[in-house]
Amino acid sequence: MRIIANENISAGAIHKLRSAGHDVISVKETMRGATDTEILQRAQSGQCLVITNDKDFGELAFRFRMPSPCGIVLFRLSGSDPQSDNQRILEVLNSRDDWKGHFSVVDDWKIRIRPLPT
Repeated sequence: MRIIANENISAGAIHKLRSAGHDVISVKETMRGATDTEILQRAQSGQCLVITNDKDFGELAFRFRMPSPCGIVLFRLSGSDPQSDNQRILEVLNSRDDWKGHFSVVDDWKIRIRPLPT
């Protein structure tokens, strides 16, 4: 899966995803300081799923209708154990293949998926 990991996604999670065979573009590594709009544009041009901890992406997708055809996954994990959070990110992303066209919110217990505006 092609993924853009926003700056707030941990290096540990990025490492786990890459080790599992995902093609991950880290904003920290290659797009440091990029705006959320620039990240969505890069995701659209590269056909990448956006993963983030930033709620602003929901506003961009729904209120401002910024295109994000490959989907956005917002992680709202407890943060009490970074290793568990990194594992949750990997397991969740590996558990489905229907992220495209959806805005998803993932917490410690569930996944909520909502279609993105067209």
